[in-house]
Amino acid sequence: MDLHPYYPLLARTPLLRGMRPDELDTLLDCFAPRVRRYARDEILLLAGYETREVGILLEGSITAVKSTPDGASVAITHMRPGGLFGDVLSGSSQKSPVTVMATTSCLALYLPYQKIIRPCAKLHSAHLQLMQNLVLTISDKYFALDRRVELLICMLSALRRGTNLSALIIAVAAFFLVRGVLGAEYTGIYFAILAGLVAGVLIGASTEYFTSDTYKPTQGLADTALTGSATIMIGGLGLGMLSTILPIVIVAVCILVAYYVSGGAASTSMGLYGIALAAVGMLATLGITLATDAYGPVADNAGGIAEMAGLEPEVRERTDALDSLGNTTAATGKGFAIGSAALTALALIASYIEKVQEVGAAATFNDFSVMTPVVLVGLFVGACLPFVFAALTMQSVGRAAQSVVVEVRRQFKEIVGLMDGKADADYARCVDLCTKASLHEMILPTVVGIVTPIVVGMILGYKGVVGMLAGATVSGFLLAIFMANSGGAWDNAKKYIESGVHGGKGSDAHKAAVVGDTVGDPFKDTSGPAINILIKLLSMVSIVFAALVVNFSIIK
Repeated sequence: MDLHPYYPLLARTPLLRGMRPDELDTLLDCFAPRVRRYARDEILLLAGYETREVGILLEGSITAVKSTPDGASVAITHMRPGGLFGDVLSGSSQKSPVTVMATTSCLALYLPYQKIIRPCAKLHSAHLQLMQNLVLTISDKYFALDRRVELLICMLSALRRGTNLSALIIAVAAFFLVRGVLGAEYTGIYFAILAGLVAGVLIGASTEYFTSDTYKPTQGLADTALTGSATIMIGGLGLGMLSTILPIVIVAVCILVAYYVSGGAASTSMGLYGIALAAVGMLATLGITLATDAYGPVADNAGGIAEMAGLEPEVRERTDALDSLGNTTAATGKGFAIGSAALTALALIASYIEKVQEVGAAATFNDFSVMTPVVLVGLFVGACLPFVFAALTMQSVGRAAQSVVVEVRRQFKEIVGLMDGKADADYARCVDLCTKASLHEMILPTVVGIVTPIVVGMILGYKGVVGMLAGATVSGFLLAIFMANSGGAWDNAKKYIESGVHGGKGSDAHKAAVVGDTVGDPFKDTSGPAINILIKLLSMVSIVFAALVVNFSIIK
């Protein structure tokens, strides 16, 4: 194969840097290198095997992937034309710790390691330069790899370690607090708190699995971008729906455990008290949860500042890695919030029933059977409410975005020299539009959240309100988890592609991923987080207006 068209590229590689065309001719004649073309997803170097060749990527892109003990697949590095692989391994008897895989169709050139370190008898000057470059390359790779692996390990473990340690401290403190304040006979209360703690940690782990680009779900979502924006949208929606299974099972088990260990079999009130304390246990790690949730936008803004300041590409790569983790931490924080909202809502429903009894209604728990028509109707209304609320908030985001797009287009047309970078844009106008929209667009969703419990109560009575609260809690919990995880997965799939997978930035796969991320932002940043507020707001408004509903409702 004629390699002359690749000479400019070869002269820029770390191994052959600075080589003249005549020197490259000499080296390649001596080495008789092997050249091979690979299809996408074909393996160039398999983990657990040795190699005696140094590879140079001529076309396409490849990724070095390392498997972790828990089954995750961590992308160690991504390489484009000019990338070097096998240079560290080829001189030893060690087996490869990573698998090098083609992320696109690619072409690779292989130089025999023995011929690199044992020059021919002529001992051309190019040979000496080659050996010097090899030593420098191995040294640079070692330190670069060490820094990246250290960063990855820190990022992946910091969230889990912080959450687990916080939960452990709370678990120990809660034991002595319960025994000291309530007495040994109420030890079951402690186990209810512990159930909430464990449930929170497990929900966080579930969220990390479905949204982090170090695990297969998000990596698989990135693969769907290869066939266009429609498939990545379908994949993201499916992933979000699938991700609701584990949280709902975790919360269900937590409710049952908290209810019975706190004495629910003998006293319903104690059982409900245990569920409320389980919610407190889940929120006991609020400090670390809020810290991790705040980490996401900090990392995201740092990346934006780096890009606007024109810093080196390496800086943006680091901030992108931090931002990717930030998306996971944000989704994890939202998982904690919605999980605690579900537990809290159940306790608030019980409080509402007690309040109804307090203001004069002769209500019993049997009155709230789903076989009661008004309760069933309330269930349907409540189940629908989170969807209506999410629709209103997403439409608000869409209208605000439209107004900003129209304004930007107007400025491009009317401000002379803006397109050429010779004039400044009116940034204040865009900020003003966003600020006003954030206030005005939230009026209707807020009114819906406040008015609905009152209207339902005045028509269906207090029984219908209980059905509404139950329906909103269940559907809202699932919808919030679905939207948060879908949004986080779309965002991280884009980041994963931007790291060099599937062609990297500017590729068709990246363009499709941008569409998914655009839809995912209102999912994970607007509608999803707002639903857990809606669930609590419905319960609080219902309790406040309980007396009005009991005395003046149409259906008693």
